[in-house]
Amino acid sequence: MNNQLLIKEKLQAKLEKIQTKSDGSPVTDLQLDKTLAEEIEQLTTELESVNPNLNPLLYATSLLEGAWQLQYSTAREIRSLVSLPLGLKLGKVYQVIDVVNKLFFNLAKVKHSLGLISGYVKVTASFEPAKEDLEPPANKRINVYFDKRYLSIEKIVGINTPQLNPFKVVPANNPTNRTATLDITYLDETLRIGRGGDGSLFILSKSDDLPDFTSSI
Repeated sequence: MNNQLLIKEKLQAKLEKIQTKSDGSPVTDLQLDKTLAEEIEQLTTELESVNPNLNPLLYATSLLEGAWQLQYSTAREIRSLVSLPLGLKLGKVYQVIDVVNKLFFNLAKVKHSLGLISGYVKVTASFEPAKEDLEPPANKRINVYFDKRYLSIEKIVGINTPQLNPFKVVPANNPTNRTATLDITYLDETLRIGRGGDGSLFILSKSDDLPDFTSSI
């Protein structure tokens, strides 16, 4: 077994260990003890150093395409979703990428702890290779431009509510006085690692269980 696969297996074993929730919601560093969070960061850094696709925006677009499920993150926006009010709980979180049209959306499934309400929050966005990353050839950084935020209730007490899907659409927030960026620091057929402009970490696995949303970017 080569070094890349060995490190990847170790990281995935750690992630599986902390994924104790059956709903598949992502775990954040704030939910872990400091030692375990540091171990995940160390394994992530080691895996990034043996990235098999150093130029994903040029030579690995087919790997980027499609639906990804968020497994772990240190990002502030994901941390805030973990503690929702009114008895709501975060479920699975996805990112679905349309490489050809340079579009993507983030989708967070949400449900009430007693099953009273289920729905989702979706944020649409466009992206482009970061201009400073064009020379030498576009490597791994993208500029992100958030567009709209959709708030939707899919079911109330098990009854479909299409009139509330969505019930609110508002402009999405972009950072003030700067452009949001994301570095794709590791990519293969099943795993993707990204770093936000503030250094926040995102670890995602390729997903094939999002049929209802792949065409709604």
